[in-house]
Amino acid sequence: MSSTFDKVADIIAETSEIDRDTITPDSHTIDDLGIDSLDFLDIVFAIDKAFGIKIPLEQWTQEVNEGKVPTEEYFVLKNLCAKIDELVAAKKADPAHNMAVLRGGQKCSP
Repeated sequence: MSSTFDKVADIIAETSEIDRDTITPDSHTIDDLGIDSLDFLDIVFAIDKAFGIKIPLEQWTQEVNEGKVPTEEYFVLKNLCAKIDELVAAKKADPAHNMAVLRGGQKCSP
């Protein structure tokens, strides 16, 4: 996770103009770093591009809003990085996912 964290922290620092030294694995993107929703969308887009994944932000936000998971599940950096690692691993394990990303998010038929 450390390389994932470093890459994500760099993206946050560059996108949000937050001092890189203040970003830790325990930082909450909203509560601790003060990232607003528009900046967070920019961050997610940059993460998607950097890791070649698609973060299911709409699903995560819905789960938080419905009380299914606490905000910390997705918005504390160490947890966010773990989720990113899971998405990267799932992409590598599912070649159809790679084609889906290339074709705009729709899975290809075998």
